[in-house]
Amino acid sequence: MKAMQAARLLLTAICVSMSLPAHAQDYPSRPIRLIIPWPPGGITDVIARGLGATLSESLGQQVIPDNRPGAAGTLGVGIAAKANPDGYTLLMSDVPSHAISASLYKRLPYDPLKDIEPIALPSRSPLVLVVNAKLGVKTIQQLIDHAKARSGQFSFASSGPGSITHLTAERFIRDTGIKPLHVPYKGGGPATAAIVSGEAGMYFACISAAIPHIKSGRLTLLGITSPKRSPLFPDAPAVAEAIPKFEMGCNTGFFAPGGTPKAIVARLHAEVMKAVAQPRMKDLLAANAAEAAPYTQAEFKRHVANEVRDWGTVVRSAGLKVD
Repeated sequence: MKAMQAARLLLTAICVSMSLPAHAQDYPSRPIRLIIPWPPGGITDVIARGLGATLSESLGQQVIPDNRPGAAGTLGVGIAAKANPDGYTLLMSDVPSHAISASLYKRLPYDPLKDIEPIALPSRSPLVLVVNAKLGVKTIQQLIDHAKARSGQFSFASSGPGSITHLTAERFIRDTGIKPLHVPYKGGGPATAAIVSGEAGMYFACISAAIPHIKSGRLTLLGITSPKRSPLFPDAPAVAEAIPKFEMGCNTGFFAPGGTPKAIVARLHAEVMKAVAQPRMKDLLAANAAEAAPYTQAEFKRHVANEVRDWGTVVRSAGLKVD
């Protein structure tokens, strides 16, 4: 099944690249800046750097990662939105946080749909629910009991207000009735460090940041937010086994500023699809319990619009707003 999916991705990329206009085939002629609106260490950063290195080889120009964290990713996205739409400033960001921001913030300096052009979805992976191993909690039910017994004292970390890690925890809180305190951090790396050090009680982490600490025994893995158990951690239950229909994930998208020429967007989509079919990218994705989505550029654009609509409903129902 995975071999068939990889073959489809590669065939689509080849067909698209053969049909590109000549000026798009000449692109790029200088290095490309790849904005990552999160600190180093999270899955967006890990996937972006791996993809950037692969694209550097295929494009013949260096793709330079540029971490610009802040304001739950909106600082870096805003920089990309205002950049010259010539294909030399690109963006890697997680789709849920991008979509959540559209409804969460009263004033965004950009329009998430008009000012950012979706290109491809190179990575989809679940979140993991983790706690510090010293807490002594081994199951989701034990976590619920522990938190309820410490109402007002137990806390949860997030990678920032309105991030996917924040709203996943908010859904967990709604479904379980616990009342922990929210401790936001500036990205997945700092949030993971907070759980490892014991500063916060629980965290829905993007899997790449948590894997080393789970394997070292410093974090206890309680559940995975995919519908089924992951081959990476087959003994860890899906959260949905305890809370029906509980499914969330880190979808890392590849974007350009709005108004980027269609031919360049098509070229970049083709190159990303070729990149994720390469063995080293497939290995990187697999190591993070991730897979590429075989979307066309138009399908990914519709996916982002649907995410903005659906997460808007969640944000409004939770009564969340950030000035």
